[in-house]
Amino acid sequence: MQLGSPDRLDQAQAVISTLFDGPVSIAVTDPRVRQPEPMAGEDAHLTRAFPARRNEFAAGRAAARAAMAGLGLDARSIPATEDRAPVWPAGIQGSISHSDTLCAAAVTDAPLLIGLDIEPNTDLTPGLLSTICSYAEIARIAGPEQARLAKLIFSAKEAAYKAQYPASRMLFGFDHMDVTLDLTAQRFTATFVRPAGPFAAGDRLPGRFDAVDGHLVTAVTTRQVALKGA
Repeated sequence: MQLGSPDRLDQAQAVISTLFDGPVSIAVTDPRVRQPEPMAGEDAHLTRAFPARRNEFAAGRAAARAAMAGLGLDARSIPATEDRAPVWPAGIQGSISHSDTLCAAAVTDAPLLIGLDIEPNTDLTPGLLSTICSYAEIARIAGPEQARLAKLIFSAKEAAYKAQYPASRMLFGFDHMDVTLDLTAQRFTATFVRPAGPFAAGDRLPGRFDAVDGHLVTAVTTRQVALKGA
């Protein structure tokens, strides 16, 4: 398929849409293609960024607004916090992820927390295994596919982190969650090893995964808890 081809993006959107539960709208863009300019104030933190990085950001915001339109919502500004997390309009939760060649956004106006992560479907970079995975996780994925499964755990933790962040507003490392994989069902569970905001140790976030367009995609959908500061 060619750069930015509708078939390629439509296929990715269709696959990602199956990974969420509830009324979640998905939209996909190609960050290599020229995107609409961000809304005023959205990209203030990117004044010194390279053009490619600015276009990736624009692709994410374009995907987010297309996903909002899929829910019948008007286009709204989505600025970023100091830690670069999107600030979604009131009554909306969402998640944005991109690689060099694919960008996707998931948006919901239901009382859900959602997280989305997209990664190239490759092995985890050598040397990062013990940074991403605990001893228990490493033992569970032992075997010839360990590096590829470690990349899946990395992506699952990213999606789970994005889902919980609007509720906890807490930054933490990969050792804060334990991920178990169900490869047959293409599902995973991210379990909090330690508390995070309203989440207690032992709380679980359910997720799903799939592969499309040379990418690994992970997604988390969970019932919304009381948002910190709301």
